[in-house]
Amino acid sequence: MLLQKYLRKDEWFSNIKGDTLAGLVVALALIPEAIAFSIIAGVDPKVGLYASFCIAVVISFVGGRPGMISAATGAMALLMVTLVKEYGLEYLLAATVLTGILQMIAGYFKLGRLMSFVPRAVVVGFVNALAILIFMAQLPELTNVTWHVYALTAAGLGIIYLFPYIPKIGTLLPSPLVTIVAITVVVVLFGIDIRTVGDMGELPDTLPMFLIPQIPFNFETLMIILPYSVSLAIVGLLESLMTATIIDDLTDTKSDKNQECSGQGMANIASGFMGGMAGCAMIGQSVINVKSGGRARLSTFLAGVFLLIMVVFLSDLISIIPMAALVAVMIMVSIGTFDWGSVKRLKTLPLSTNIVMLSTVIVVVWTHNLALGVFVGVLLASLFFANKISHFMYSQTSYDEQTDTKEYKIVGQVFFNSADRFVEFFDFKEVVENVTIDLTRANFWDISAVYALDKVVIKLRREGANVNIIGQNSATSTIIDRFGVHDKPEDIEKVMGGH
Repeated sequence: MLLQKYLRKDEWFSNIKGDTLAGLVVALALIPEAIAFSIIAGVDPKVGLYASFCIAVVISFVGGRPGMISAATGAMALLMVTLVKEYGLEYLLAATVLTGILQMIAGYFKLGRLMSFVPRAVVVGFVNALAILIFMAQLPELTNVTWHVYALTAAGLGIIYLFPYIPKIGTLLPSPLVTIVAITVVVVLFGIDIRTVGDMGELPDTLPMFLIPQIPFNFETLMIILPYSVSLAIVGLLESLMTATIIDDLTDTKSDKNQECSGQGMANIASGFMGGMAGCAMIGQSVINVKSGGRARLSTFLAGVFLLIMVVFLSDLISIIPMAALVAVMIMVSIGTFDWGSVKRLKTLPLSTNIVMLSTVIVVVWTHNLALGVFVGVLLASLFFANKISHFMYSQTSYDEQTDTKEYKIVGQVFFNSADRFVEFFDFKEVVENVTIDLTRANFWDISAVYALDKVVIKLRREGANVNIIGQNSATSTIIDRFGVHDKPEDIEKVMGGH
């Protein structure tokens, strides 16, 4: 039954040709990035390459988003630097395994549904920031180089965008793959001396092996790796779930976010035991995969398999690929990832939405911290939403002279941001015998709202009025009954500032 769940034919073999070619393109693009991320983390290049292979292969079976690429990433590598520097590789491998365990726990508790709390403006900001970071990551390869690099990069971009228009063969092969092959052939034939994949670092010549991290298995070790694992787990899930949402939009399909959480956990556990670093979904490589025709799980699986075959058995061939060709591919990814429509929409969208999007972009690009950028975006969006909702609350008042009763009909949402406004609706100086507070069209959401009601009732009673509250719905009644104190004399003085 479990095997059938992960080997559904429509998710594996519905697009064999497209997935095979896309997997090959992704594998080629993964090599320099995995090496670069290993260098960032301060470990041997094989750690990033083994991680990319393990994570891609495992996630192809157990992930929640077919066609999405997961591997070693820069966002995760940045979080490992201090751990590797102070404690070494073995502690990193242990932290990677613990990261996977924490992510599986997140999947078990279905934390993937938290993505529903991320506004569209934050997702757009996240995408645009990643596009900018992907482009910025290519700048070192375009700085202090000969004119050949610029010419080859421009030629590569020309092939990428023009090859699809060639009759018949233009649709048979993915243009990024054609670009890599063509630029490599030109460089080799003309003996052009430029930077290649081989200059990035030494490629491994052996297959990864199962190993248990050589660390003391005690509480002290756990306390060392736990903070890093928590950070890695959060950033990894955040980037993976955001990427899944983006690929959902690109392919017009849905993904299982909770399964993706568990799948990322399983992949990282496998990576840690195979000598690899922690990783997560990669928006750049995922977009390459989709743009190259990859749709099913087969593309992700083959990307990992091709990666291992190339770095272990075809290292001499792979090492001669010019970085200019891969830079052209990544620039294409950057251009394709950026939501250009969001720039045009700046004139028509509300100011608050634009602030949320731009703030997300600025924080991510400035700090290179994806989690912080999304946190800032969600926080700002929440504050703007709370402020907007609070303005939809109002009061309707009426007075009955025969019974000397003043009625306040409250309409809207009462919560922390509108609680003070709720209190301001009431006239505490006007002396009446009876006051009715009608909550039929109101909703109380939190303790601040209940506290405001308590304050109003107690003040009106101090002025000699009989207060009657009517029309509470079940949710409002529950929170008022549980936390309200206006009918509990022993607690009234505490609320009003007494001791």
